[in-house]
Amino acid sequence: MTRYIVRRLLAMPLLLLGVATAAFFLSHVTKADPLSAIVSERQMNNPEVVAAAKARWGLDRSVPEQYAIYIGNLLQGDLGTSFRTRMPVADDIRARLPATLELVLFAMVFGVVGGVALGIAAARWRDTMIDHAARLVALIGSSMPVFWTGLILLYVFSVALGWLPGPGRIDARAVPPAGATGFYTLDALLAGDFEAFLKALSHLVLPAFVLGWAVMGVISRLVRGSMLDVLEQDYIRTARAKGAGERRVLVVHALRNAMIPTLTIIGHSFAYLITGAVLTETIFAWPGVGSYAVDSARTLDHPAIIGVTLVGAAAFLLSNLATDVAYAVFNPRIGFGGADG
Repeated sequence: MTRYIVRRLLAMPLLLLGVATAAFFLSHVTKADPLSAIVSERQMNNPEVVAAAKARWGLDRSVPEQYAIYIGNLLQGDLGTSFRTRMPVADDIRARLPATLELVLFAMVFGVVGGVALGIAAARWRDTMIDHAARLVALIGSSMPVFWTGLILLYVFSVALGWLPGPGRIDARAVPPAGATGFYTLDALLAGDFEAFLKALSHLVLPAFVLGWAVMGVISRLVRGSMLDVLEQDYIRTARAKGAGERRVLVVHALRNAMIPTLTIIGHSFAYLITGAVLTETIFAWPGVGSYAVDSARTLDHPAIIGVTLVGAAAFLLSNLATDVAYAVFNPRIGFGGADG
């Protein structure tokens, strides 16, 4: 397994280089002019201002020259400078990534725990009211548009009932908890500020629920189907014949094997949500990578667009690697192409 992990890690830079190349040329084949994000509309008619802006940002060079310069800087860890914020893209992403990761982690906890629990319950009480209710919840969560769910829940629980706060990571007048992680809930706990922790947690509830509900729907249906197959196996009948309790049969014997096909969905869902939580972050004014990607796309901010693309690609590569390792944990008989321990 160790050699397998090392080989995958060594291949990631080449894969990311390929992603950066594709993203660079795709962003440059659009007919829109990125100068609109740099020069104001009033100054676009001034040839001197336009020429100075092109020279400043390297837009006066040919596309192959721009590509060579970009890749050279990328190999040194420089993602370029954002047209819109005038800040290094790496700094912008570094500042926004903790917000997205915190949201995605809470959403995944809700989605995975809730999905597995619903899947087990639906398989255990097959074709009963519990099964029908679990499948209905899963169907609603995986089929309703995220923007519609977010807007409805925000109106009901924040505007109408006032049970939960509105958009944002923390109250408008509150001071964000200081800390190195950028996770408001964790930083507040580390600082011993329980009140700030509760405020940050209350802001997480709705957006995490909206994101996690869709994941929960997919996972619960997959777990239910896998559990139904596993529960018909001979070793499950043997375990029951030996007097094993139903809870032990479900959790220890059945779930361990039923989770193997589900791990792929969990890994892909985590990677997708990092850059795919665009609508949720926009609706809840969440200052994460998703909202940064939207703003960058609106202003044709090429360096920022490529930077976000690289973050998404790295998330998928790392999640796939983590999924492969999890396969070995749940089923040691799964090999890694001849890799040894």
